[in-house]
Amino acid sequence: MFSFKKIHFEISERKLLLRLFDVLTVILALYIVGLLFKFDYFSISKANFYWTIVLGIYLNILGTVFEMYNLQTASNQYQIIKSILLTSSTTVLFFLLTPIFTPVLPSNRLQIIYFFLAITLALFIWRMFYQAFLASHRFLKRVVMVCDKNQLEELVASLEKVDPHYKILGFINTDSKGDNSVDTANVTTIEIADLNGFIKKNAISEIVIASQKTDGITVDLYNRLLALLEQGFVIREYTQVYETITQRIPVQYVDRDFYRYFPFSRSNHNKLYLLLARLIEILISLVGIAIGLYLLPFIYVANFIGNKGSLFYVQERVGKNGKIFKIYKFRTMVKNAETDTAIFATQNDSRITFFGKFLRKSRIDEFPQFINVLKGDMAVIGPRPERPFFVEQIANQMPFYQTRHVIKPGLTGWAQVNYSYGDSIKDSLIKLQYDLYYIKHRSIFLDINITVKTFSTILFYRGQ
Repeated sequence: MFSFKKIHFEISERKLLLRLFDVLTVILALYIVGLLFKFDYFSISKANFYWTIVLGIYLNILGTVFEMYNLQTASNQYQIIKSILLTSSTTVLFFLLTPIFTPVLPSNRLQIIYFFLAITLALFIWRMFYQAFLASHRFLKRVVMVCDKNQLEELVASLEKVDPHYKILGFINTDSKGDNSVDTANVTTIEIADLNGFIKKNAISEIVIASQKTDGITVDLYNRLLALLEQGFVIREYTQVYETITQRIPVQYVDRDFYRYFPFSRSNHNKLYLLLARLIEILISLVGIAIGLYLLPFIYVANFIGNKGSLFYVQERVGKNGKIFKIYKFRTMVKNAETDTAIFATQNDSRITFFGKFLRKSRIDEFPQFINVLKGDMAVIGPRPERPFFVEQIANQMPFYQTRHVIKPGLTGWAQVNYSYGDSIKDSLIKLQYDLYYIKHRSIFLDINITVKTFSTILFYRGQ
């Protein structure tokens, strides 16, 4: 049966493929340019192999900043061309300006043109090939879902929205009280007796169990699933799939079964990690305060003209273990923006001034929070601190919300770099899923990933 499976790529495999072939195609292009033209700025040999390593590192880091490895961007022709131009330009610039690790600047400026064009064209040709073939429907991952009928549409949408190559073709209804008809497009209702035939005919790669009702898994269905499992077929639980694909914790599907997500990341109690993180935070906060002081005169004048209120804005926020602290920000709203009660800031909030929008989009309004980091109220990376009024309001509807407070809040975080502006309870739920994912998987590598993505947020002017 399983010899009929079609090839598909997991998300991690596709990202690795993109990173690897970005570097390989660029090196090949530079080698070909060296053969065809008088191009000797970048040569590949044992004596200078480290040039190739540095170029590969620059490509991967700057490609991450400019979203070359975002799968939605990689599948969009317009967006990927923009990312290629930004990545190749900055890679060439960094390579030219670091002659300690790279070749000395060429005396013939034409060499730089060859260098830039070789990198740009190599990335463009490879990425167009990726879009035409590897990102096409030829490499779909075909899945059967086992769940209740009323869950199906939301479950399908949540997975396929993040990964368009993850295709749920079939559905087994575990709701014994409902009928088997389903209105969701392109999802076939499967009778238990037809499961094996459907898997073979449609080259299904895995079955995902999403039913929360144990009585929905009948003896017949259980035995068929067990037989498939014994034959080596992949059967996975929905929350595991959701977490892997979306990089969020699906709290809306697990009720109060909090134990399913223990233990959280060991880094939360790793003294070496915490000490190293604190030392880096102090260093970053000192640099941030220095930059903020340099910008202060310009911000003061612009605030006096545009905001007409005090330069700094102080507000109470909830920190680690629920402790209340005062957060510092540059003013972005009109004076007396709130009167009787706290109000969620919305994306096009009329209370935010024109200059305030610039401060928020560029994240400059958050520079005073480096003082909070230095004081120890906040970290550089963590869940964004929320106001006590909203914490109480949201926690009444989300049993997991207070879990955000097991670590320090941060200037930036996994939710901030992965999700756009949110001004509702529904948005808060999605951000909570990202925050819990960070708390669960917290590590130096995830911190670096967030740091790099934060630069993307600033460069693409996506601040909140």
